[in-house]
Amino acid sequence: MTTSASSIGIVAPQRAHFDTPLSLKSGGVLPAYDLVYETYGTLNATASNAVLVCHALSGSHHVAGVHADNPKSVGWWDNLVGPGKPLDTDKFFVIGVNNLGGCYGSTGPMSIEPASGKPWGSRFPFVTVEDWVDSQARLADLLGIQQFAAVLGGSLGGMQALDWTLRYADRVRHGMVIAAAPKLSAENIAFNEVARQAILSDPTFHGGDYYEYGVVPVSGLRLARMLGHITYLSDDAMAEKFGRRLRHGEHQFGRGVDFEIESYLHYQGDKFAGFFDANTYLLTTKALDYFDPAYAYDGNLQAALARAKAKFFIASFTTDWRFSPARSQELVFPLMHNGLDVTYAELDSAAGHDSFLLDDPHYHAAMRAYFNNIEV
Repeated sequence: MTTSASSIGIVAPQRAHFDTPLSLKSGGVLPAYDLVYETYGTLNATASNAVLVCHALSGSHHVAGVHADNPKSVGWWDNLVGPGKPLDTDKFFVIGVNNLGGCYGSTGPMSIEPASGKPWGSRFPFVTVEDWVDSQARLADLLGIQQFAAVLGGSLGGMQALDWTLRYADRVRHGMVIAAAPKLSAENIAFNEVARQAILSDPTFHGGDYYEYGVVPVSGLRLARMLGHITYLSDDAMAEKFGRRLRHGEHQFGRGVDFEIESYLHYQGDKFAGFFDANTYLLTTKALDYFDPAYAYDGNLQAALARAKAKFFIASFTTDWRFSPARSQELVFPLMHNGLDVTYAELDSAAGHDSFLLDDPHYHAAMRAYFNNIEV
């Protein structure tokens, strides 16, 4: 396999086991658990150059590079992370972690529950952003990292980055919150609920214990992904990429797929259902819904953010209607009123919410400039 000069190249996941029980915000307890993670670059002698990358809903620990057994398995943020890239692994030691409840190797509903010897399935406890951050902090302890140079993420990953600056204020020098919000809007919660109902109403879901039946709730997963994917794109992006183009050049007057946008959504749904776990989808969207740092402060976000000590980089994208620039600005002003150093970038992009994953030159230039100013 040939890789470019700026590619990390072949990477391999690692596994950390934790025997100390983890108490969860829901009241549940994980008696023991595994976290799967990858690292890129070299941790320096003082462990001051570590950067944690938090993933979004369907992301994983595989942030950059490729796996030896699958050269097509390029990390989901490979365009950002690597030698000479905006998050430069010649300078920083980068960590990607698969969150608890995930389906990429960390302990989740697909894992075997020690007490029963069966997959956790419906018995896996609800996990929250706060639980993920607590488990990530334990991994940092294991790796000898007392303070991160930066914690960053996009979308749900950005919420984790924000929570790191609140729960572990002394352990984060820079919080980088991309295409995110301090909490979901009612509209976003509504989209998540419709997606969950698609899964819950699938007859092969079996109450979350479909593993024991040897089936996958494919129909529900497909519909959930199709709905979600619509919210990740902008109207302009869909119009430019698909418009009203017909697959067959004329109307078929049937129940099949007529338009290119329909074909695209079917493709995305089928692809997603082939690798993602339905229970993980349910858990992760609920974690999104529950996240609200101001909840314990009677809705006062400025009071909630007063715990933070980090410097902040916050970025939004003009056509992102799921997490609009106005939602990022909800963070900017309370942080500034708390006397914190905040850099805010509102970037022009036609790609909607997915913009944070793309190789946009202005976006990456802003990220590069910020990382260049982080001292290690």
